[in-house]
Amino acid sequence: MRPRCTADKPLRDRQQMRLLRIWQSAVLTFCVALTVFLCTGTCRTKKTWPRCFSQEELRKRLTPIQYHVTQEKGTESAFRGEYTDNKEEGTYSCVVCGAPLFTSDKKFDSGSGWPSFFDLIKEDSISLTDDLSYGMHRMEASCSECGAHLGHLFDDGPRPTGKRYCINSASLSFQSKNAGPEGVEPGGATGQSASSSKSDL
Repeated sequence: MRPRCTADKPLRDRQQMRLLRIWQSAVLTFCVALTVFLCTGTCRTKKTWPRCFSQEELRKRLTPIQYHVTQEKGTESAFRGEYTDNKEEGTYSCVVCGAPLFTSDKKFDSGSGWPSFFDLIKEDSISLTDDLSYGMHRMEASCSECGAHLGHLFDDGPRPTGKRYCINSASLSFQSKNAGPEGVEPGGATGQSASSSKSDL
């Protein structure tokens, strides 16, 4: 039987090395794509909301912290928000468009440092989106009318819903039950303090 030519071995070695480099390149590409996917925040496709406002208008109308939270998905400091300890009866609305979101009888003290609610005024008043920022999986809560970032939804709330809508005060305006209809201008800024913010709510 004729022996194999020893010249075939370097050829096989080169082919194996080439396949190895292709495989390494594919793994590296996958790892980079996964890292970008996990670090870029919310996985949301571009959506057209029923109500739209120009960024110029919002920068004039909202305080810096309101703009940062609602338009840049920021987070106000824990225990610093205007409505965290608010016990007054009334309605909480989106600070950007004025859409009613929560009532005071659905608010509870979660100890989290942000206003927390266990139910909505209407089921479709908030849109939920997967948020994979910071290596975690959370559900981002946004206003269904204008897309303003509000906070996140967690499944550790009280009965009967078991839900906790953890919402930034800066994304809300409040209409007291005892105040007249002229008390709060829908969608207007409410004088939130522009305290330092972080992006981990």
